[in-house]
Amino acid sequence: MSLDSDVIVDRRRMRRKLTFWRVSAAVIAIAAIVAIGVMVSPRGRSTFTSAGSIERVNIEGLIRSNQERVEALERLGKSNAAAVIVHINSPGGTTAGSEQLYNALTELKAKKPLVVVVEGLAASGGYIAAIAADHIVAQQSSLVGSIGVLFQYPNVAELLKTIGVKIEEVKSSPLKAAPNGYEPTSPEARAALDALVKDSYAWFRGLVKERRGMDDELLEKVADGRVFTGRQAVDLKLIDQLGDERTAIAWLVEQKKVKKDLPVRDYKLSPSFGDLTFLRTAASVTLDALGLRGIAQQIERAGMTQAVDRLSLDGMLALWEPAGTN
Repeated sequence: MSLDSDVIVDRRRMRRKLTFWRVSAAVIAIAAIVAIGVMVSPRGRSTFTSAGSIERVNIEGLIRSNQERVEALERLGKSNAAAVIVHINSPGGTTAGSEQLYNALTELKAKKPLVVVVEGLAASGGYIAAIAADHIVAQQSSLVGSIGVLFQYPNVAELLKTIGVKIEEVKSSPLKAAPNGYEPTSPEARAALDALVKDSYAWFRGLVKERRGMDDELLEKVADGRVFTGRQAVDLKLIDQLGDERTAIAWLVEQKKVKKDLPVRDYKLSPSFGDLTFLRTAASVTLDALGLRGIAQQIERAGMTQAVDRLSLDGMLALWEPAGTN
């Protein structure tokens, strides 16, 4: 019995040591992976700027509220960069996210000379971000505009009726959680939504009128939700000049007295660790190899959760959505 007890104790001691070294190895491996990621990833580039350089910022895809992006732009404003070129290629996004980005770029412009270059598209919320700049450059075939606000929601009431499903609810007032998509939208709910959309649309129009110096007649012409090519947009005062990044640099040199021939460097807006797919995958594989499969699976699930979250857009949209894309 004594021998068996000693064996059991020794096995437990060895198991504890093995667990300790596995965890230690995992921590060291993850630290090494993160260190490598910091050196090669956008996060490493975003916290440092070169003296006397022009920093290039890219705004791409759907625009949502993003506090990390705001903080990165604040750091850029405090850096020693000579000027900033913001490249935009976005169909827009949520009105709240677009407003947040507009405010962040406006604050940055107060500290650094800033010019916007429209790559392919600056529509709706993307155009809200663009008009934060005093000068907008776009290619002839770029698309800009789509001044308007959208509120969309699916209504599956007829489908539920067909399959015999009825949604029952108890709510404090008729307009609570309306519309819900499970029943026909009431006139009162539609009127409430209409008021929200019109209020945000009025804000959008007022912003364009102020920032682009338009009179009411021109504003009516451009604010009907259409997009315009860069060639059209110049005459409509939606942009200032046709061209590309070289055109933007020339404007900075001529109008903002930025030194000629300064290098242009990418200033990537810092992604979170979960956005760095390579790092997340490497960490997962390392943990799995060390026998910590449970933790590895949690990391993988976290990545999936973030991917799904990026597909959801809540609230009103300032978004260009061409017909037939769904």
